[in-house]
Amino acid sequence: MEISEIKAKLESYKADGKKMFTTSSFQTHSLVMLHILSRIDNTIPVYFLNTGYHFPETVSFKDQVGEAFGLNIIETRSSVPRYMQKDHGGKLLFTSDPDHCCYINKTAPTEELLRTNDVWINGVRGDQSSTRKAMKTEQEAPFDTIRFHPMLDWNMKTIFAYIREHNLPRHPLDSKGYLSIGCEPCTRKLDPEMQEREARWFGLNKVECGLHTDLVKK
Repeated sequence: MEISEIKAKLESYKADGKKMFTTSSFQTHSLVMLHILSRIDNTIPVYFLNTGYHFPETVSFKDQVGEAFGLNIIETRSSVPRYMQKDHGGKLLFTSDPDHCCYINKTAPTEELLRTNDVWINGVRGDQSSTRKAMKTEQEAPFDTIRFHPMLDWNMKTIFAYIREHNLPRHPLDSKGYLSIGCEPCTRKLDPEMQEREARWFGLNKVECGLHTDLVKK
């Protein structure tokens, strides 16, 4: 979508009385949507799903971006304390059941956000995975909400062209070989032959945390 189209859509939601929010992982490529939103309506809440496993660089960068863009950033956490996030053998869930770890730390908190909002502005891109490529710009989500995907037809080339044009900051781990950055235990550096999302949950049959598979109305 063009920026003018994004602006028109957000204004339409607002005129209809819909309550909007967005979420962000605060990776470099996530900043484009945040920057666009900050110029259209910086009062829209930006939720950071603090799993407790993020790189410290991500947490610091989130604060830097929030101040630079004038964003309303709100942290949200799982209702399950970290000391209880273990399997029957006492291992932390990210080592034995990463799907459940993602569910209690990311999907469940976002479900709660959907219960009290109408529109989830989400920055997924079709070039990131086959799951995302199959999505639509506007899609039904649980609790009679809408997922709005304004960046769906953007790609890495257009994302980084925008970053250069507007001189946006870059996540400090970019220069160390990280491209897709999530929780520290489940993120590795990107090898040249790897696709963007393959740096996450490396070696497992998993490329999504559940936000874009579970929180889509079937």
